[in-house]
Parts: sequence; C-alpha cells; structure tokens
Amino acid sequence: MSAFAALGLAESLVRATETLGYDEPTPIQLAAIPAALSGRDLIASAQTGSGKTAAYALAVLQQIHARLRPALRRTQALVLVPTRELAVQVGETLRQLAQFFDEPVKISVLFGGVSINPQMMALRGGAEVVVATPGRLLDIVAQNALKLADLNCLVLDEADRLLDGGFADELSQVLALLPKRRQHLLFSATFPPELQQLTAQMLRDPVRVEIASAPVVEGRIDERAIEVDEAKRTPLLRHLIKEGAWTRVLVFVATRYACDHVADKLRKAGLEAAAFHGDASQGARTRLLADFKAGRLQVLVATDLGGRGIDIAKLPVVVNYDLPRSATDYVHRIGRTARAGEDGLAVSFIPAAAEAHFRLIEKREGRRVPRERIAGFEPTETVTPDTAAGGIKGRRPSKKDKLRAAAAAQRGD
Repeated sequence: MSAFAALGLAESLVRATETLGYDEPTPIQLAAIPAALSGRDLIASAQTGSGKTAAYALAVLQQIHARLRPALRRTQALVLVPTRELAVQVGETLRQLAQFFDEPVKISVLFGGVSINPQMMALRGGAEVVVATPGRLLDIVAQNALKLADLNCLVLDEADRLLDGGFADELSQVLALLPKRRQHLLFSATFPPELQQLTAQMLRDPVRVEIASAPVVEGRIDERAIEVDEAKRTPLLRHLIKEGAWTRVLVFVATRYACDHVADKLRKAGLEAAAFHGDASQGARTRLLADFKAGRLQVLVATDLGGRGIDIAKLPVVVNYDLPRSATDYVHRIGRTARAGEDGLAVSFIPAAAEAHFRLIEKREGRRVPRERIAGFEPTETVTPDTAAGGIKGRRPSKKDKLRAAAAAQRGD
C-alpha cells in the first residue's frame, strides 16, 4: 500500500501524488492529514519547503471526495493567503492534486491587482474550493458573487503573516461572514501573541503539530556571511554574480525603494534585473516571475512581502542584500534555494551596523556562519551606538508599538 493511501486518501489522490513525484509524505503531511481528516481543528507549525500546501490540499480534497456533491457547486473550503503569488501557487497545487477525480472539482483563485470581473465570471455556477487574499474576497462577497453559508473548512496559510501584513481587520471581516460551525486548519511559521489570541477565540480543542524550524529540503544550503560597507553592497553583488557565473539569483532588500534602486543599478551594469514588489501590477509580477523561472531574467530583487509565494525549482542562489528583521524570515528566505534535491547558496551581506543583528539571528536559529571578506571590498565602517542596527523583531518594540505607547501615555492609560 502506498504511504499516501495509508493516510486515508482516495485512489485518485494517491494517483496524483505519484504523478507529481511525491515519493513519501513529509513529516508535516504525516501529522496533519490524519488530524484534518478526523474533523478536528488543527494548528500546524511548518516552514517554507515542508510540504504544508500539499498537506492541507490533500485533506481538503479528500473531504470533498467523501461527501455527496450536489449539482450546484457550493463553496465547501476557503483558503486564505496573504499574497497574490501564493494564491496562484496554492490554486495550482489543488488543481494538480484533483486532476484524477471522476467529477472535476471547481477551484477558484481570487486576488487583487487585476480586474474583478473575470474572477466573478469564473464563480458562476459556484466553486467548491476558493483560494483568496482577504481584500479581494471581501470585494467579491460585496458584489454577491460568492456565498459562504455552506462552508465546512477554513484554511489559514501563513497565518502569522495574515496578521503581521496588515490584514487583521480584513481577516476579522471575513470570519464574521462564515458559518459558526466549521473546521479550521491553521498553518503558521510563528505564533505571535495576536495569533495566539485569535486561535484561542476561534479554535476548539485543536490538534497541535510542530515541525522543526529549519526548512525541510533535500539539498544542502551553503551559507556565507560577507562583511562589507553598505555603499559597496551593489558593486559586491555585481562582482559575485560575475565571478560565480550565477545564472539566477533572488536578492532580498528591506524596502520597495531599495528594490527599485538596486534593480536599476544592476540593469545599468548590464545585468538582466527587475524589481518585484507590491506596487507592480499583477500582470507585471506574473510576467517577471515567468521570465525568472524560465531563465530570461537573471536577477530578481524583492522585498519580503513581494517574495512570499515565490517557489522556484532549482534556484541556485539567494542573497540577503539587507538582513531580514526576524530570524524566521531569514529561514524563509534561504529556504527558497536547495529545493528538490538541489544544493543551494545563501549569501548575507553584513555591514558593521548589522553585525549585532545577524548574531541574534544566528543565536535564535542555533547556527553560526563564518564571516568572510572579499578582496577589493574590505569594509572600513565601524559601529557606533547611533549606527547599530535594531534587534530581531519581537524582542524590541516596533514603531507602531512605540506610537501606541506614546498615545496611551498622553491619555494617561
């Protein structure tokens, strides 16, 4: 018997896993699928590359397979995600896994940045599974193009980011639209206080599954930490791309401005580079991602928000041009490489002001990356109290926290 069949999955789903090359269930799939099929609420901690999308997709599709399916396709499962790219990726995974159903499963993917009319047209006749970003889902419901009264299962993918990304109000509005009796499948890399509060209010006696924080990958990630002055990072990046003959590299920066600025500098140096962030239209982002996957684009410069949902097979190099705010984001970033048995390289630029921050990331993740210097790019900057970078997210108050504290002090709270 197939290992996936032993999890209680229908023959059509097992056949799909074989076709897609899923040799054995990953740890998150082994733990989450039986729990989800039992009907229990589920909280699962799983990192990028762990197989979590297939875990809940298989569970959702098995539940649909096991139920009587009326002619009118009523929405039985809703998957909420924080970004357009992740919505598209999840929708594609669901369609691939459902490809051998005797009766096709109607799956609709809803996200902003494009015209709403084609998505409303696609919902005519109903959809059994809907994958959506919160804002576009609310727009669709407001147009009476989607009914959620028959929903059986709600999935929150990257639940921590749904709250951290400014979606908290929209998420509350979505939850208010759903029937009270429903199953919850919640997948998250971290569990900040806001998420803990939400789960306490929403979930009933949930099963908890926690997988090791390191990305579950078959290949090996070679991590490098290069000391360099901030002003020399772009020239160093150009040098590394040339010397290493990097065919494709995903570069993470801190802001949209830096995204555009670095991509522009690289283009002027003769590299095929582009910026990838939330200000670009969905059509432009889709084209850029397709060009990058196909090798027509050599360098993709992205913010963390823009980079979510980017899943590229055989991506050889990831560069932290700016360090991420949190240790969890560091793991997410480097986990973009070394997929599907391939080895990968993750390079972090360490200006003097960011050294203490990178040490905290290393400490949080239980790793140590030796520092190195590149000839011709040796750093000259030193650290002062005014230039030292802030600590890891969650250890110190954010700007919003400080503003709230100041307002509370003025009110005399």
